[in-house]
Amino acid sequence: MKATVLNLAVAASLAAGAAAQPHHHGHHHHKKNSPAQKRDVQTTYVPATVTKYVLGNEEVSNDEAKAGLDKGLYVVVGETTPTFTPPPAPAVTSSSSKEDAVFIQKLTSSSSTPTPTPSSSSAPASSSSASSGATGVNAEFPSGVHKCTEFPEQYGAVPMPNLGLGGWTGRQYTPDWTPGNAISFIETAVKGMALEMGFYSYACPDGYVKSQWPSDQGATGQSVGGVLCNSDGYLELTRPSVKTLCEPGVGGVTVKNDMSKNVAICRTDYPGIEAMVIPVDSQPGTTRTLANINSDDYYHWGSKSTTLQYYINQPGVSVDDGCVWDCVTDHDECGNWAPTILGVGQAADGNTYISLFPNLPTSNAKPKMNINITGDVSIPCYVKDGEYAVGNSGCTTTIPKGGKAVIEFS
Repeated sequence: MKATVLNLAVAASLAAGAAAQPHHHGHHHHKKNSPAQKRDVQTTYVPATVTKYVLGNEEVSNDEAKAGLDKGLYVVVGETTPTFTPPPAPAVTSSSSKEDAVFIQKLTSSSSTPTPTPSSSSAPASSSSASSGATGVNAEFPSGVHKCTEFPEQYGAVPMPNLGLGGWTGRQYTPDWTPGNAISFIETAVKGMALEMGFYSYACPDGYVKSQWPSDQGATGQSVGGVLCNSDGYLELTRPSVKTLCEPGVGGVTVKNDMSKNVAICRTDYPGIEAMVIPVDSQPGTTRTLANINSDDYYHWGSKSTTLQYYINQPGVSVDDGCVWDCVTDHDECGNWAPTILGVGQAADGNTYISLFPNLPTSNAKPKMNINITGDVSIPCYVKDGEYAVGNSGCTTTIPKGGKAVIEFS
């Protein structure tokens, strides 16, 4: 592999509120070979968050990390370390704090792996008949039949053309990986990069979640998700026990928009590149379904259950503008800097835990709308006139198994 020293790309601060939500994310940064482009529940109180930046085993100063971000020398690809822990009783005082790391990986090499070239001998003879039977989200996906250049929309995957990745929500190139080993080298594709061997992630319809991710994950905590683009240039299932690309969530959570402007709700691509790129476009007067998962049965980070995380943009921001990491319009109030984060997941007790909290310390933006969680909820949870239900630190409520919750925008 040819060694090349290149500039890094992104560093962003960690979303706060881990104690008030059912999961927790810390940002990890993966290597790139091109410049950066344009939850009966008790209320809990969230400690202050101390964020440190880590390059290898060395801590990087906040000023240095910020300078790199401001100059476009860093590229943020995502978040990691989500855990599912039901909120404890209030025990944290305002003076307490916790430390979270933002991991930065310096680019020291570039992959020399060639673009996958489909081999005529690798595709089964039944290729045409297998592909012609696709009927959408319930269709079984045949491994090794479809080329990496073919986005599998006929199997229910929802293309994201605005990301410039051939419809995929993310592509993680892993040329040094061999099955059964942790993935030590991950190169995250950006718009315009050629197809290479690795894991290709995708979005699913409302209420559904991606069902494919490999058992092998990042050696330093990165999540990896999607189908595998193999060395012959064909797509393979990575979780063969599930034959479809998408699976239905447990349901129970919807969003209702009572305003005259849309609200772009952006779920993180997890496991995967972990950026907030999976959109739900909540249009005026509509009700949309949010994906909700049984955390015990879904993706585990190490031995820890995970939940889903949604970034809620200011009203009027389009999904194309808001459901990206670094948005162009109103940069400090959308994308990774969106004012509000929503956490959703069903625990082993059958309750769905729903958290609403400010995106601190990343963003200081205040939501320019009211957000209220109604329905079969255990306690009130809302943000009104820019203030959250519990001391501006966010809130967590639950609905029982079979219950319903509506997140209302007004």
